[in-house]
This record gives sequence, C-alpha cells and structure tokens, in this order.
Amino acid sequence: MPVYQLDPELLVFPPPELARADGLLAVGGDLSPERLLLAYQMGIFPWYGPDEPILWWAPDPRLVLLPAEFHVSRRLRRTLRQGRFTFSLNRDFAAVIRACAEVPRRGQEGSWLGEEMITAYCRLHEMGYAHSVECRREGELVGGIYGVALGKVFFGESMFSREANASKAALAHLVELMRLSGGTMIDCQVSSDHLLSLGARLIPGRVFYQRLVLDIGRPESGTARLPSGLLL
Repeated sequence: MPVYQLDPELLVFPPPELARADGLLAVGGDLSPERLLLAYQMGIFPWYGPDEPILWWAPDPRLVLLPAEFHVSRRLRRTLRQGRFTFSLNRDFAAVIRACAEVPRRGQEGSWLGEEMITAYCRLHEMGYAHSVECRREGELVGGIYGVALGKVFFGESMFSREANASKAALAHLVELMRLSGGTMIDCQVSSDHLLSLGARLIPGRVFYQRLVLDIGRPESGTARLPSGLLL
C-alpha cells in the first residue's frame, strides 16, 4: 500500500482501510483542530517523533477497552479502596500532557510528544474535546491520562505515572466516568501487554470503524460534538 501525502490546504484523509500493514496511512498536513477532529472521527491519529514529518496512523487490528471489560487486579482494587489517591477531571490538562512527555518510561528513550503536539492538544482541550484525568496523592500530581472524546468514544493518547499504580488508578477513574456517562469504548490504538492485562482487546479494523459510525457519526456529517454528560 502507498503512503499518502496530505495537502495542508485540503481537509481530507484517505480511507483508513488503505493503511499499510504497519498502520501507517499518510504523511504531512497539519495539526489544526479541524484536521485532528476529522482524523479521530475516522479512526486516524497522529504519531511521529522529533525531526519527522507528521505521520498519520490507522492500525488494523485495533486495541480497544470496553468499560464493562476493564480488569481491576486485587492490588489495584485494594489501592482504590484505601483511598490513597484522589482524582479530578480537566483540572490541569497542561500538566498531564507535559508529564506524559517528560516522565521516563521503561525501555523507552525520549518522547514522541513534542511542543507541536502539546500545543495542538491543549487547543483541543480549550475547545472542549481533549480531556485529562488527574491522579493525586496528598495534593501532588502522581499520575494521569489524556485523550480526545467524540460522541461516546474516548481516544486515549497517553498516560503517565510517578508512583506505582497511579496511571492504572487514573484509567480506572476514567472507566468509571465512561460508565456513568454512557461511554462505550476507549480506543487504545496499538497493542501492548500492559493494556491487554487491564482488559483491552484487539478487534478487526472494519469492526472498529463500524463502531465509530454508530457512536460518533459519519465523517461527512461533520465533527460530532460530545453528547451532554460525557466526561463533563
């Protein structure tokens, strides 16, 4: 499959089904709110490193987490029951996304979250589309997760942890918010043992795109706004 070159003057993507076997679909374009929202509505997301052009991905199969299938280990359940952490929503989005960029991860050097990406998602947050869940211990931010919410779907982008189980606890809080507000699916993008252990599973791309149409709407209908109550 070819990799498509996007024209920054045209707000359009090729169908995600045309992505390469590794999930790469297109290169170029920009990170304007309009392009990002169209991309997510179609099941496409940007992911690229420093000194690279903007790369757009649509992996098949797709890793998703359904709220009803979230697995809470005994250790995490005990941690949540003890009340060690407190949680908030959208209280400090900028701090969460910067922590996702800066907190070291095992087996990973550097971060794909550059200033261009941080600025783009902070803009989406100001518009009401990007959200963060903050996890604190004694008032200090120790974990969190951020992503984009459209319709009934939350597109998870990244999470961080400065303390054991803090990111898992933030995810557990997000799942509970999804259950309470009618959310149907968390897009986890690509497979990882960590997320699989929490109940995420791989589904065929065609099934994923069908769910997006049902839970967000068709891309040609325009960018769907959040239904009342979801993550708000």
